[in-house]
Amino acid sequence: MLPVLLKKYTFFEFHQMIYNRFPDAKVVGLFDMSTRFFMVRDPELLKKVLVKDFDYFIDRRSMFGDNTNESDNILITKTLLLLRGQKWRDMRATLSPAFTGSKMRAMFDLIVTYSDRMVGILKDQAGEVGYVDYEIKECCSRIASDIIATCAYGLEVESLENRENDFFTMGKKMMNFGSSFVIRMVLYGLFPKLMNRFQVDFFDAEQTRYFTQIIKDTIETRDKQGIVRPDMIHLLMQAQKGVLKHHQETAEATTGFATVEESEVGKTAVGKAITDFEIVAQCLIFFLAGFEAISSQMSFICYELAVNPDVQQKLYEEIEETNKRLNGKSLTYDTLQQMKYLDMVTSETLRKWSGPATDRMCVRDYVLDDGAGLKFTIEAGTCVMIPSHGIHWDPKYYPDPEKFDPERFSEERRADIDMTMYLPFGAGPRNCIGSRFALME
Repeated sequence: MLPVLLKKYTFFEFHQMIYNRFPDAKVVGLFDMSTRFFMVRDPELLKKVLVKDFDYFIDRRSMFGDNTNESDNILITKTLLLLRGQKWRDMRATLSPAFTGSKMRAMFDLIVTYSDRMVGILKDQAGEVGYVDYEIKECCSRIASDIIATCAYGLEVESLENRENDFFTMGKKMMNFGSSFVIRMVLYGLFPKLMNRFQVDFFDAEQTRYFTQIIKDTIETRDKQGIVRPDMIHLLMQAQKGVLKHHQETAEATTGFATVEESEVGKTAVGKAITDFEIVAQCLIFFLAGFEAISSQMSFICYELAVNPDVQQKLYEEIEETNKRLNGKSLTYDTLQQMKYLDMVTSETLRKWSGPATDRMCVRDYVLDDGAGLKFTIEAGTCVMIPSHGIHWDPKYYPDPEKFDPERFSEERRADIDMTMYLPFGAGPRNCIGSRFALME
């Protein structure tokens, strides 16, 4: 990983280079600085690691020490992304009801209301000329930031108009992975226990305090004034009070090819209440994922539509047809789920431009056996890497992988896709809990 930190390669280039170097291997052994890990490339072995034998691979690799420090100084270690063992199980089960299709349906109106205002702002900025120039990633980051602000933090910030607002500015600073971030990441890779002992945070204290205070102030105000708003803070406050429960979902609520299903781990009843600090931590990771990951996917969609005018035209026609059916009414969650070509375009974008990799940490010795001669022990504490991007660009699973082809996900062809090898949101019990929200946004 050092070549990436030194900016000799992007994450995509580095992981793709490693994946392509061993085209016939089922498992590849590698080192990342002082950390040994295995890259698993085989579909059946991936099923074992991610699903069948998940209890052996419940944790993620720690990039921030050992994640056992109970101090509140390192906020990100308390997020669902990095929690481990039983703490992760409890938090997953606590948060899972907040991310079901029915909860997304309730939150959908917030996004529609914001989107209508956003379109109005862009039209005003275009004026009589009829267009406005934007750097697309910057524009998508502002849109994603605003949606996270309204859906997770209960704020209306309008970043396209109020360009210097604190919420966007602080978020952009937090996501600016400059030299200090690289140095901290290298030190955590080389000396994780030492860095954890001194409680060195990845993020600037000013930004952490800012987002922490927003959540604490909002919780206090809502408790005192009895304010109810169908957003993430409200759902987390319900979880804190133990009144957020799983309900049987209808088939319509989980439509979307890339949507990942919740396992039984997330449906387990938990008696332990979450703290205000844990709410702050979950809102932080919600922001980080929304600000960068979702805005990047939005940018990639815009790029692919620009260079594939035939796809753009077909999607435009579906949007126009949907508008005619709505007959002046606002877009609804159910109507969005009926836009099949939009889902195909989104699914193909997630394939072509997924994150480079995800990982799992072996928590006790595990014998990996493919039943055909490959058999060895993965020792506890060893990291297993799942090369999502390499898999998605492998012609064995996706013919002509560099081509942007939404038709891969048509009703006629989607059955040809091995879902083990489609991993934009991971797989198994530790998949992305926010896949429904990401797709809705």
